[in-house]
Amino acid sequence: MAWLQDIKHMIGALTEVMLMLLALAIVVTVFIGTNTAFFGNVVGNLMAIIKDLGANGLVGLIALGLVLWLFSHRRLA
Repeated sequence: MAWLQDIKHMIGALTEVMLMLLALAIVVTVFIGTNTAFFGNVVGNLMAIIKDLGANGLVGLIALGLVLWLFSHRRLA
């Protein structure tokens, strides 16, 4: 079962890198502006997701809570 732990660790590390890239993309978009070469329109996409979740009321709030719970309760082995 060591291979399963290796896969979990690899997915966790990839998730960490993606979250760091997302944070970097937000900062770059705020300082430089939209339509950057590598990041595109990250802030616009985030705003669209937030708008969709807000339009769904309680269901959107539950979905957001579930996503936040998944990110906060994962452990790297």
